[in-house]
Parts: sequence; C-alpha cells; structure tokens
Amino acid sequence: MLQLGDTAPDFEAQTTEGPIRFHAWIEGSWAVLFSHPKDFTPVCTTELGTVARLKPEFDRRGVKVIGLSVDPLPEHRAWVGDIAETQGHALNFPLIADPERRISDLYGMIHPKVSDTLTVRSVYVIGPDKKLKLSLTYPASTGRNFDEILRAIDSLQLTAEHSVATPADWRQGEDVIIVPSLSDDEAKKRFPDGWKTLKPYLRVVRQPGNR
Repeated sequence: MLQLGDTAPDFEAQTTEGPIRFHAWIEGSWAVLFSHPKDFTPVCTTELGTVARLKPEFDRRGVKVIGLSVDPLPEHRAWVGDIAETQGHALNFPLIADPERRISDLYGMIHPKVSDTLTVRSVYVIGPDKKLKLSLTYPASTGRNFDEILRAIDSLQLTAEHSVATPADWRQGEDVIIVPSLSDDEAKKRFPDGWKTLKPYLRVVRQPGNR
C-alpha cells in the first residue's frame, strides 16, 4: 500500500495527450494523479469538468493534473465531447487509459470489497521529489471537492518551505502555527515580528510571505 513519504511508482501509459512516462512527465513539478471509476458516468463527468475549470488554479500553483480510468483510449476520446457539452469546460489535461489495470493495481486504486474491476475515486498529491504528500479515497457515489484539494496543496507547499503547520479549515493568507519542534529561540530568528502564544505548544503567527 502506497504511504505518505513513499516514492510514487513510475509507469508508462497512453493518455489522451499521447504517451507518457510518469516521472519524466512530472519534471520537478507538483502533480495530482486522480482516478475515476468509468467513462460515460454522471459523477465522473462533473468531476472532469470541474478539474478543467480549475486547471488555471492548479497551473498557478505549479501543479500538473492527470486523470485515470480503466477504460481504453478510444472511449476517453469519445467522452470528451460530453464533458464539454454538459460542464461548459473542455478537457485540458491528460487522461490515462489503463484497461489492463496495471497502473490501478500499482497504486492500489481498485478496492475489491467495493469492485474488483473499477477504480475508486483516489487522489494522490505528489511533490517535485516524486514522493507522496497526500492521498484521499472517495467511493464512486461521492464526487470530490477539488477546491479542498487546492486548499490542501496550498498548505503542503507552504509547510514544505517554512517551519509551520496549518490549522483546521485554514485558507491561503490566514494565520498559521509554528511547529512544536522549533524552539522559541529558533522561532525568533524565523519570525522576527513575533507570534501569539495560546499554549506553549500552540504558537500562532502570520503566514510567512503574507503582508
């Protein structure tokens, strides 16, 4: 089972934008790999339209997005028109065809107690170091909240650069928390403008870079 901190498995695949090797495709960027159970299904259609609409937000964060299902490439291409017609946004990122379920098995996207053939709604956020930073799993009946995935990416990118953590429901620009592993003396060097101490382990500070 793929766990946080593991290197995301590399693979070769055919996509709607041509063949890729996954690690080379990432090319030092952040990446989101997400699976949908099947083409020509209602929830998946809304999800892919949503990601197409939000792609400028992913781009702004330096994040590449790529989808996957176990359907073959001709079905992916035939479905593209439906997505644009019903969602108002044309597909603008690659979809992986995985009819042999090779990549799905590699990433644990098929949960046999739910279905032994179709993928669940898995999300993998992968850093530029090709290591898994976040994973989410939704059932086929529940569409994902991609605004939340963007929010989580904001946190991942911020906390990767600074010695902070983000509190519950945090949004870009809001105050953050100094990590407990950082002593007060070390914190004074990193946060010279000071912070608010609620408890010795709970020190709230302005988001770094947010003026």
